[in-house]
Amino acid sequence: MNTVTSIEPLVAANAEGPAQPVAKPVRPSDPITYGRDLWERSVLFLDTLRERADNMIAHERAGMPPLLDFKYETLLDARQFERPANYALLRITEIDGNCWDDCVDVAKPPVIVVDPRAGHGPGIGGFKRDSEVGMAMAEGHPVYFVIFFPEPAPDQTLEDVLFAMRGFVEVVSARHDGAAPVLYGNCQAGWAVTLLAAHCEGLAGPVVLNGSPLSYWAGEEGVNPMRVSGGLLGGAWLAHLTADLGDGRFDGAWLAQNFENLKPEKAIWEKYANLLTNVDTERDRFLEFERWWNGFYTLSRPEILSITQNLFIGNKLESGEMPIGDHCVADLRKIKSPMIVFASYGDNITPPAQALGWIPAVYKDTADLKAAGQRIVYMTNAHVGHLGIFVSAKVARLEHRAILESLGKIEKLKPGLYEMKIDNPSGDPDCHAPDYKVWFEARKVSDLDAPVPEKAFEKVERVSEINEAFYATFVSPWVRLMTTPASAEMLKWMHPMRTSRLMFSERFNPWMRLVRQTAESIAETREPLDQDDPRMVRERAAVEAVGKAIERARIARDAKDERTFRALYGGNSQDVENAPHVPV
Repeated sequence: MNTVTSIEPLVAANAEGPAQPVAKPVRPSDPITYGRDLWERSVLFLDTLRERADNMIAHERAGMPPLLDFKYETLLDARQFERPANYALLRITEIDGNCWDDCVDVAKPPVIVVDPRAGHGPGIGGFKRDSEVGMAMAEGHPVYFVIFFPEPAPDQTLEDVLFAMRGFVEVVSARHDGAAPVLYGNCQAGWAVTLLAAHCEGLAGPVVLNGSPLSYWAGEEGVNPMRVSGGLLGGAWLAHLTADLGDGRFDGAWLAQNFENLKPEKAIWEKYANLLTNVDTERDRFLEFERWWNGFYTLSRPEILSITQNLFIGNKLESGEMPIGDHCVADLRKIKSPMIVFASYGDNITPPAQALGWIPAVYKDTADLKAAGQRIVYMTNAHVGHLGIFVSAKVARLEHRAILESLGKIEKLKPGLYEMKIDNPSGDPDCHAPDYKVWFEARKVSDLDAPVPEKAFEKVERVSEINEAFYATFVSPWVRLMTTPASAEMLKWMHPMRTSRLMFSERFNPWMRLVRQTAESIAETREPLDQDDPRMVRERAAVEAVGKAIERARIARDAKDERTFRALYGGNSQDVENAPHVPV
């Protein structure tokens, strides 16, 4: 049995219970006192970055195991399959030292949580107690978790991955008397699960898609700029080049860097500024998240090419032209399993248009959807960001719990399109039915229809095919000839996402030992300034002002990219601006 705990606590819990609040003397507000506080916070800030770097190195040396906050056993390792893939199936066995088997409701179907393989490692779906895994366990479901390893199998393909996942589903179903498991797919795992359900062999059981893009050309101009990046870069050839330089592997650090660049005012500036300002209270939470965020996994060359060519640029999943090997084409109309789609308007990576736009593309109208015998339920959140869909404890305790508690009702719905609504009068996310009310409002497929400049993206696809053919024929063989495992490893560790972290480690920077020693001394006598101190208020205002300036620069950058895209490929921006929004 394997046991991995997500994060070791940095401060031991008080065995005597929570400490009683003690009135602190009011410290005088003067420049010297503030200067000393700022200096102390700066040292503690640097020490936090040092610990993050050390955690990153330790995690790498340990083989980057999944950061699950639950005990588990490994049931299947797909690296040993006839068609090897770097995936494994885990069964959650214990929580807080208690055997989970004693709490399972045998009448409830098993739940398989699949984490996204989009640059980072597995574990975000079970990162903490209040998570998708935790809520499924709280509802009495047998819980399984699909993980993946840092390195793909040689020349691993998407078909190999789907073959492995199908094997996992079959084994779980057999362990529960043929009951169809509920598949929980987060982000990239969502479209992977959808491919599995749309495969020629089909798939039974409800499918829950959380922040999963299925319509890659959809989105709002100026709001979702990532959809035009393929056109601005000339197509898939750059991903091919990156994989070639990686000796056949695509470094997930590039994907993480792209995510940070989408909103640098939040992902970079606000993250670090908030740590500096609130280092006394934010240190543990920062380190906990960064351990997952800085664990970069790789994809094989065939995988990244299939993803970029067929999904992000070709949009072939929505059109029913996604090839799976040489014998099958994925068709979303083949899916008969109930589908639950969870999207958020605060998600700039997978906006609702990309999560839901495939529905009117696949079904011409509501009657067509009903005739196909399909039930699609969607739910939207007004504010939570992309990662918050998976890691927010508040979202887990309300939305994900509501989905799990409503599975029986969803399976009894008549074919059609529905919006799932939650009324929670108490405002308490940690509540159970009937304390909150869930109902399903019938919607029309036309409610989700939004114009997309398809001709522009079709031009992008053609340009990508030409560039990729030229690169694959005339350039790629020479790049592969010059690339070695040693050069690939050197480029890996020279990536800015790694060097910007590792530069703060004692192993690479001897000056950080002094920082650590100074931080230890400061911690013994640390008396933080009150957050209401006028100078702290002005500091937060300055931080916010800088964040706003970065935001304005990012908006200008995205607008420039949109204008460049239109100049190169055409498209009618007005159509997108006037597109109807998903009803809330």
